[in-house]
Amino acid sequence: MMLVSLLTSGIPGIEIPYTPQADNYVAALLLLCFLISAFTLAHCQKYLLLQLRWFVFHKERISIFASSTMVDVRYLMLLFLQTCILVSTYAFAVSTDLFPTLPDSYPVYLTLGLYLVGSILYFTFKWLLYSFVGWMFFDKNRTSMWVDSYQSLIYLSGFVLFPFVLLSIYFDFQFKTLVIIGLLLLAIAKTLMFYKWIKLFSNTLSDFFLLILYFCALEIVPCLIVYSGLIKVNDLLIINL
Repeated sequence: MMLVSLLTSGIPGIEIPYTPQADNYVAALLLLCFLISAFTLAHCQKYLLLQLRWFVFHKERISIFASSTMVDVRYLMLLFLQTCILVSTYAFAVSTDLFPTLPDSYPVYLTLGLYLVGSILYFTFKWLLYSFVGWMFFDKNRTSMWVDSYQSLIYLSGFVLFPFVLLSIYFDFQFKTLVIIGLLLLAIAKTLMFYKWIKLFSNTLSDFFLLILYFCALEIVPCLIVYSGLIKVNDLLIINL
């Protein structure tokens, strides 16, 4: 009689916590990034290698062959989108560890979309900010090379981010490990920008002090603003929804 009662009433199961590696939306975004990488490498591999060489080995002036006319602009937009997707996916993985109730409070695809829009706006704002500061304080030639280097770093970052994001999600790294990986990649990116600044703008000791002010104003502060904004957005999503 007790067995029949249990079968009819049912036994409550144990709820499985949310994990990004079991989410179809995350898998679809990573598959999309893989297809973008394969597609762009098949069509503009030489251009990307040339951009990498120009980034590492400083060129003295802008060449007409260095512009985006060498390759279809659509490929560059795909690379830009790939980097934004990977950044937003990584931010989502970190947020789900920091806020375990976030996937239950808000649909996953909308959260990923919100992070993606934020990534696109961030990189676009930095591009506009670099252009404005260069227009205000430096000559057009060096500013063009600086902005071109920033764009190249965004395009090439997707190829570096993809394996790290893939491993971070499907190997179920702990929150501390995710943060260390993110800080390491961020430090590498800022070091490369520091290197380009020295090559382009630092000719005297006064330029070096200007570099310190620049990094505080245009590199470190935006990162802190994005971090605090991400925390507040996650809090609002959890509290209000």
